[in-house]
Amino acid sequence: MTHDALPPGLDAPLRHGLAELGLSPDLAPPLLAYLALLVRWNGTYNLTAVRDPRQMVTRHLLDSLAMHRFVSTGTLADLGSGPGLPGIPLAIAHPQLQVTLVESNGKKARFLRQAVRQLGLDNAEVAESRAEALDAPAAYDHLTARALDTLAGIVAVGGHLLKPGGTLLAMKGVIPHEEIAALPPGWALVQATPLSVPGLDGQRHLVTVGRVAAKPA
Repeated sequence: MTHDALPPGLDAPLRHGLAELGLSPDLAPPLLAYLALLVRWNGTYNLTAVRDPRQMVTRHLLDSLAMHRFVSTGTLADLGSGPGLPGIPLAIAHPQLQVTLVESNGKKARFLRQAVRQLGLDNAEVAESRAEALDAPAAYDHLTARALDTLAGIVAVGGHLLKPGGTLLAMKGVIPHEEIAALPPGWALVQATPLSVPGLDGQRHLVTVGRVAAKPA
């Protein structure tokens, strides 16, 4: 697949970042193929506010993949996936992970379907739907929502999708103590894990939330 939409010099920093994250540098070609497709579509459809492909390597690809070790297998619903972040990079990195890209915006869903087809991602599918309307109760081991809402808001629209024992994995900057305190009854923080994103300054945390087991009467 051609990468004509990309400036030269992206391969080396991407491979370096992948190595820092404990991933194979051999993932660079399919990730750059996805990035080239995103850059081409972004010119017409405004899929992301980040316009510089060099920044996209860090802020989209590597930032999405910083959580990869927490979702290497099972089923994942990426809520409000937008242009496929973090769902598509995670699907590329982990072929054994089954990813559903949940996106209600028509133009973004069209891009996602094209990306899944063009990249040959047999482990990814697109659900053009609002998360709360997705009829897949208790179908997923994990939920992600990169920039969708507060933790309580994500639980409200997507909590029904989680299997018993499943986890919501939310990418945040600093630990969102107020959001954690505002979680609805029956939900609680599992852990907040600091993440290191190659090339990205500032704090980054993966906030893991799950259901609280009901106490016996």
